[in-house]
Amino acid sequence: MFEAMTTYSFGLFIDGEWVEKDGRDPVFNKYSQDVVAETARTDKEDVDRAVESARAALSNSFSPYERYEVLLKVAHLLRDNEEEFAQAIAKEVGKPITESRGEVGRSALTLEISAEEAKRIHGEEIPVEAAPGSENRRAFTRRYPVGVVAAITPFNVPLNLVCHKIGPALAAGNSVILKPAEQTPVSALLLTKLFEEAGLPKGRLNVLTGKGEEVGPLLTSNQDINMFTFTGSPKVGGIIREQAGLRNVALELGNNSATIVHKDADIEESASLVAQKSFNNAGQVCISVQRVYVHEDIYDEFLTKAREAAAGIRLGDPLQEATQMGPMIAEEEAIRVEQWVKEAVAEGANVETGGVRDGVFYHPTVLTNVKDTMKVCREEVFGPVVAVDSYRDEDEVIARVNDSEYGLQAGLFTNDMSFVMKAMDEIHVGGLIVNDTSGYRVDHMPYGGVKKSGTGKEGPRYAIEEMTEEKIIVLNS
Repeated sequence: MFEAMTTYSFGLFIDGEWVEKDGRDPVFNKYSQDVVAETARTDKEDVDRAVESARAALSNSFSPYERYEVLLKVAHLLRDNEEEFAQAIAKEVGKPITESRGEVGRSALTLEISAEEAKRIHGEEIPVEAAPGSENRRAFTRRYPVGVVAAITPFNVPLNLVCHKIGPALAAGNSVILKPAEQTPVSALLLTKLFEEAGLPKGRLNVLTGKGEEVGPLLTSNQDINMFTFTGSPKVGGIIREQAGLRNVALELGNNSATIVHKDADIEESASLVAQKSFNNAGQVCISVQRVYVHEDIYDEFLTKAREAAAGIRLGDPLQEATQMGPMIAEEEAIRVEQWVKEAVAEGANVETGGVRDGVFYHPTVLTNVKDTMKVCREEVFGPVVAVDSYRDEDEVIARVNDSEYGLQAGLFTNDMSFVMKAMDEIHVGGLIVNDTSGYRVDHMPYGGVKKSGTGKEGPRYAIEEMTEEKIIVLNS
């Protein structure tokens, strides 16, 4: 569908039309640092027009089956154009092409699931007749769209996380104002063209580009937006929640994910999965493995295998098929990670492999002899660094996993069902993944955390509940 271009140029998408602007921002290839796109810069007038368009669209019929048809068509178009989207993601994020293709496939599936869920929105019967004096009454609930949803998405998964917000919002009958990350807007803008081709009614999707610190406040100050859904840092999430006031807010804010490897675990498999889920997308994933606690009985063997797996990861140009890890999103982020590792080493940590920065690349790094107070254990690294430590008993390791401000997901490798049941009840996270790492996710499961990891759930069915309002209807005969 799309022409093979070295540089894309996009306007804003408002009320079903592409709007050109004088102000332009470059988007860089994160490996070569060449400009791969130019995007328009949003101002207050653009935000107001987009919100007005979105609100007006709500007055026009858009039935559940019509929503299903549009979303399903976009999913099919996305699959038809998989390589073009994968190339765009690889360039704008620095994500290896194989991972980028995987993201495109998952994005299409997310839209397919959203399409199906558009036909399944339902309420329930409430037995009010069971109350004395209400014998002649009957009641049921229905769910209605919240209205205009502002979706603000991050750089690291620029297509699928957009689909996780647009898909459920449209399926629920809302209109959407999308603000993609300024570092990685290309795949979202290409997706917008697919929605346009699929016949999405004008105003149902508006896309605004520009710097988050400029566009974000313009969105939160517009009182005609009914809900905000945001994936990103706890700091920005807190600002959005504060500025949104009484309006609905769903936040997915990250983690410093822990994985436990118990003494009965398959060492080869657990070490391989930990290495894979620590360093995919250069560790820039909310559920990337950051802290690993290995039972002391198998610690040495596990560490040897994890170190070998990490050292064998191939870095390079994300567009090359053999590349397993690309650059970080920006050199300043690689420098930050480098500083965190140096700080940990100064406090006594050992670098088992990695610990080297090469421009925008930071090599896959395994740290040992860590302390829970170190920044690499305490905060979210969001880079290719994993800290490995030993533990002796179950109570100790559960306490260490819980000793965090975050609680998105955790992993546990064991076949000891008593330990599984104990961990299930006592580890305070939004998701516990048994015999895999914290990095496991499929797109129709409920996904969201506790504590500083946010509020609300993603996954189309669960996001639709966040993006609708429940009303009870009571009939009196």
